[in-house]
Order: sequence, then C-alpha cells, then structure tokens
Amino acid sequence: MNVRRLLALPLLAGVLAGCGIRATEVPTDFGPAPSQARCAPAEPDVMTQTSHGMAVQVFLLCGSSLVTVDRAVRVRDGAADSERRVLVAQGLLDQLAATPSRAEREAGYTTDVRDGVRVTGPRAGDPEDTLRISTAPGDLTSYALAQIVCTFSDSAAAEGDGSVILGGPGADRPRRYECTDEVRVRPGSAEPPSGEVVEG
Repeated sequence: MNVRRLLALPLLAGVLAGCGIRATEVPTDFGPAPSQARCAPAEPDVMTQTSHGMAVQVFLLCGSSLVTVDRAVRVRDGAADSERRVLVAQGLLDQLAATPSRAEREAGYTTDVRDGVRVTGPRAGDPEDTLRISTAPGDLTSYALAQIVCTFSDSAAAEGDGSVILGGPGADRPRRYECTDEVRVRPGSAEPPSGEVVEG
C-alpha cells in the first residue's frame, strides 16, 4: 500500500507540472480575491439627503486619488449671495472634516481635512469672491489643500470655473487655486496650481 502511494507521487507531480501548477508541500491561503468595489460605496438615499439640506459633492481621498461623494449642507433661507457663499463653504469644510460613513470607510475612503477649520468672506482689499480659511493654505497638507480646493471650486462657494480664491488668517494676499486633472489623480504629489489674482 505504501509502495503504491510512493510510486504515485512522481506521476501526480508530473500531471500537476503539465497543467502549469507547481506542487507544494505547504498548504497556502492567499485570502479572498481583492474586491473590485473600492471607492464605490452604496448609493445614498437622495430623498433623505435632500431633506437634510442642499445636495452637494465633496472630494474625499480613496487610494491615491480624489473621488466625489454626495453630501448635504444647510443654508439659511434669505441669505444674501455673499453670505450664502460663506455658509456653503463652511458646510463643505464641515463635511470634509467629518469621519466618512462606515460604508465609505469599508470602501477605502478617508479625509485629510481636520475638524475646526473655519471660513470667512473677503477682507477690505480682497477680491469679492475670496474665501479666507483659519489655517493658511500653505500650512495644510497637500492632500487637505487638494480636497478643499477641488471641493470649493466645484461648488456654489466659487465662480464655477474650476478655481477658487483662497486666503489664510494672516495678512498675505489671497491667491487663485485651480483643481486640475493631475491634482485629482495625484493629490499627494501634485499641489493645486495657484497664482496672484488678476482683477479685470
């Protein structure tokens, strides 16, 4: 009996080799196949979302890229345009700083924006569309800056041209920041391009 088993081993090894499968004496377990659903959490309930305020999108991090997710922000009825922009911007910042939902975390979403960042409107001498944040843009991580710039520039908080004018709490002049394809794809190494604001 034992002799037959020993004689069968070379034959079995030959069959496995012929199939392109290498024989091994050690059991292997590579775990489950990688999920293809990363960065795609369950669809939100639109009715529930809109009942909590104005529907918006914010950019979260997933893998090494920025990905939009649906959120809602509350804006007081009757607010003037300039006040409305600041209220929307603050709501967006709050959503960026919030911990992603369980479904989003399981799908790989994270955020680099820290809680407590506040936003105000322009100071005297600033362009009228300026948003000043309580942390200077240069002091933010490249990920957080990319999240904020791309979220603001794609919202009612900005002019809708893919850019946003940001300033910090200090006396520095605000700058115009752009959300480019490269920033969305590589926010960790490609900071949003910025330049002096040219008023025409």
